[in-house]
Amino acid sequence: MTVGDSGATESKLRRARLAAGMTQGEVRAKLTQARRRRGKMPPKEASLKRMYTSWETGAVIPTDWRDELCEVFELPPAALGLVETTPPPALDLPSAFEVVRLDPAVISLLDQQTNFYRLQDRLLGAAIIPQTEAHVRNLEQMLRNALPSGHLPTAAVTLAEAAALAGWQALDAGDLRKAWDLHDIAKSAARQGENPAVLAHVTAQQAYVLLDAGRAADAVELVEYASEPGLLGRVPARLRSWLAAAHAEFLAAAGDRSGAMRRLDQAADVLPDGDNDPELPYLMLNGAHLARWRGNCLARLGEDQAIEDLTAALDGLTTLTSRRAEAGLRVDLALALRKRGDLDESRVQARQAAELAGTTGSARQRARIAELLAA
Repeated sequence: MTVGDSGATESKLRRARLAAGMTQGEVRAKLTQARRRRGKMPPKEASLKRMYTSWETGAVIPTDWRDELCEVFELPPAALGLVETTPPPALDLPSAFEVVRLDPAVISLLDQQTNFYRLQDRLLGAAIIPQTEAHVRNLEQMLRNALPSGHLPTAAVTLAEAAALAGWQALDAGDLRKAWDLHDIAKSAARQGENPAVLAHVTAQQAYVLLDAGRAADAVELVEYASEPGLLGRVPARLRSWLAAAHAEFLAAAGDRSGAMRRLDQAADVLPDGDNDPELPYLMLNGAHLARWRGNCLARLGEDQAIEDLTAALDGLTTLTSRRAEAGLRVDLALALRKRGDLDESRVQARQAAELAGTTGSARQRARIAELLAA
């Protein structure tokens, strides 16, 4: 099956291979094994080599090999470019002089757009920042022009989630001022939407702006505000776990080892099974993510145990949700190795992180990497 837009297929499949750190030959070997496990006879190596090259260039979509490719890369078909994916249709939102009655169907479609950008962010990073920011502006305008109705709180929560996503992207791009302002928009919208879970999440996430600005003590204060008992008792368990882990990271950055370890234990205690919850579309958190977070905290504290935890997390890379997350993990490992005095291996991890950060446009990680490589 041929495709007209070969670039999309090529980039996704090739990016998946590069992110996995495999050569084409290694992928073909795994595909052959996967084929045999399905009771099918694989083609000869020369034929498979030609076939795989045509897949990566986008000349052919490998529909007959879809299951094997998804198994090898541990990714869904859409992430490998094996199915056509299109964003939700654009909406005709009101001009500055129009008023609208909020429609549940429109709000649902806007939610879908936010989730689409969220998924694209995990794959593409900074490349979609303009679209996400435009989405936030459109939502703000819609709410300004909306007539009072029972649907207003739902629309406000939609804006809060979109602004928090755009704020995180701005933080990753190194624009602290914009990141702070977008999180302020998110907090205001979450209050308007009377949603304690979203309010707690966006408030704690805003604390990362303070952390990146070198104000760890202020970050601790802000996340404590987001985690105050009256609010914490009204949010799902997975979010309580995330809040405790974020609190631990800020405490570690502030040098409070005992406080950080206590919060990490709390995060593990309340974490439910699974990776996500339907009521928390903006949050993915499981035991593997917490192990990586623990390694991050120990690395900040300069403890050798961080190396073991972070290395174990690297062995479970398929549990990570993005290349940005892998870059951050490798930076944490490089930091821990440097503090132990293993400068050569620290630079190896930092360079691998730099390659990943380059593909996502993560100025945040590049700044950390530059510091490590200069040491």
